[in-house]
Amino acid sequence: MKSTCLALCGCLAALASCATTPSALPTPLPTLAQRDELIQPGEEHFAHLWQLTRRGNNAEGYWSFDGSKLVLQREVDGACDRIFVLGESGPELRQISSGKGVTTCSYFMPDNKEVIYASTQASQSGCPTRPDMSEGYVWAIHPEYELYVQDLASGAERQLTNMPGYDAEATVSPMGDRIVFTSTRSGDLELWTCALDGSDAKQVTNELGYDGGAFFSHDGQRLVFRATKFTESGMGTRERYVDLLAKNKIRPQLLDIYTCDVDGSHRRKVTDLGGASWAPYFFPGDRRIIFSTNHHDRREKQVEFDLFAVNDDGTELEQVTTYVGFDSFAMFSPCGRWLVFASNRGGTEAGETNLFLAQWQ
Repeated sequence: MKSTCLALCGCLAALASCATTPSALPTPLPTLAQRDELIQPGEEHFAHLWQLTRRGNNAEGYWSFDGSKLVLQREVDGACDRIFVLGESGPELRQISSGKGVTTCSYFMPDNKEVIYASTQASQSGCPTRPDMSEGYVWAIHPEYELYVQDLASGAERQLTNMPGYDAEATVSPMGDRIVFTSTRSGDLELWTCALDGSDAKQVTNELGYDGGAFFSHDGQRLVFRATKFTESGMGTRERYVDLLAKNKIRPQLLDIYTCDVDGSHRRKVTDLGGASWAPYFFPGDRRIIFSTNHHDRREKQVEFDLFAVNDDGTELEQVTTYVGFDSFAMFSPCGRWLVFASNRGGTEAGETNLFLAQWQ
């Protein structure tokens, strides 16, 4: 599976040529415009930059296994998040989710013909009520979320999970054999894996806190994910976490990056930076991790998120983006030549988030 993906991606030749030619390579995805002017001082890994979406909030753009398409979630004109696919017919986005309830965290299945995502559509026809922020900034953990798989050609859909509580944040192993997802079925937000048909569910993590947003290493042997960092007092205590989780909420202000083997063994803390470090993804070779963090923002609300890279043992921390605003959800293409990420840069409205494609160097 891995060698097939690399061949299909069609960009290994670029690895040899990029050192001698600074010109922009043909992009593997349809783009709206080349935006090299948005590359900030210090963003030395971006040889060239293209904008993929416009308007609204576009995030979590994840590659197909053959490197020819993206699946993403999009919120625009007051509607809640829907799932879209890019790359089927030029730069136009195609909505694939039903429009009922709210959706999140989509990912391609290994055949590139199906997409998995979470939706509340079985229990909700409209958007759920936004969480009450009187207890501070929180995320809603909707217990109505279940996992669905949709065939892109026919639109046929099958429900993969049917358990009480939250089931979401699914991604698929590059080996094409397992899914990892986050679930509250054991009473806490833990990582689970299952077969592609939803069978053989196995709990991976078992420590108190939000273990989520996991991705497999390229060899399918390890997971990288975010996990809660607790404080001795204040809003970040274990007791406060348990209280909020009972209300289907979590506070995401304190998070660190971890790795573990796919069975949960050899759990290892990678970052200890302060603030929220999240949205991690392995570099090709699986010894370095790209992630988003606001640890370097000393303002009270810590709203400055940038991409950083670090070795999987926590050494050699490197800042990748320097844009003043939001940069997150980075994912390398199957061949490692391209990086897709979400950013506020270049927006026409306050808070607009778009997907960008960077030629990595």
